[in-house]
Amino acid sequence: MDTVFDAAGLVGYRYRVDDYYEVGREKVREYARAVQDFHPAHWSEAGASELGYAGVLAPTTFASIVAMRVNRALLDDVMTGYDTFVHTDQVFEMHKPVLAGDRLFSDVELSSVRSVAGKDLLTITNTFTDRSGEIVQVMHTTVIGLTGDDVDADISAAIEGVVMSGLEVAATPAVTDQPEQAAPRYSEVSRTRLPRTVIRFEDIAIGDELPARTVKLTRGDLVNYAGVAGDVNPIHWSEEVAALAGLPDVIAHGMLTMGIGAGFVTDWLGDPGAITRYSARLSNYTVVEAVSAGDVEFSGRIKSIDPETRTATVVLIAKSAGRKIFGLATMDIRLTWNSALPR
Repeated sequence: MDTVFDAAGLVGYRYRVDDYYEVGREKVREYARAVQDFHPAHWSEAGASELGYAGVLAPTTFASIVAMRVNRALLDDVMTGYDTFVHTDQVFEMHKPVLAGDRLFSDVELSSVRSVAGKDLLTITNTFTDRSGEIVQVMHTTVIGLTGDDVDADISAAIEGVVMSGLEVAATPAVTDQPEQAAPRYSEVSRTRLPRTVIRFEDIAIGDELPARTVKLTRGDLVNYAGVAGDVNPIHWSEEVAALAGLPDVIAHGMLTMGIGAGFVTDWLGDPGAITRYSARLSNYTVVEAVSAGDVEFSGRIKSIDPETRTATVVLIAKSAGRKIFGLATMDIRLTWNSALPR
């Protein structure tokens, strides 16, 4: 079967998940711990209230938990020409802060297929709306589809022997035959609320560097993140499967690294809800050995600023064992300003 032809023919395939995801207060805190993000807005109502939020605020990459569940129907039941997938690129577009108690409704679409060096790159777009019908967040996830020619023949059997149970029962059913509905509107909250950042716009300049931070990751951290986020890929905790996948050892999740990176920036920024876009190309990995932690060194700098909108773009760098984890990672942020200055 010509998987390239078939995949390209499926571009535009979409469905709405026949259930909502309710954001739980304790789930937010579990996820914040998993990505080592200890900003008070993620942990208590008091900490969130200080920034003007009506409830505990979900970390920047929290919606990846929802996407992990709702994309399974597409990857497992529709994209059947592939044996496994490798995550390469991720984009988060934030339109409204996600708070504990919110209900997220999910639309899933295979939005793009392109061929690079003989491999198919598939982009899945998740659109999350709330009870009012407004778009809260949009995610674009790009994966490489791999066939049996690309992976060890024994990997499927190895995965079957170690993967967690109950995935079929836990999968959320999808509805593909819904009638046409009016296009949902994008929320304006993330772009109109007054940010409460500790860094003011008038105090930054192009080239300014963020204070560096080194994060340690152990096998326990990887197992915890896998459970909290629902990432069932055993390359993140099984040495046998990692070896069959051609990896030197167990590696950290790309989304775990992105989640920690988001917290690195928002800790400096002071207001996690001041991020409007976060994108990263996952070009390498962090090896985490059984008896020693893996280190990830985060740094960043101001790439550009816009005086009209009082926004800036941060370039985020993550390195492990001298290798860059992100090919390119950027974050668009809004900043508070001195109200006495002319706009």
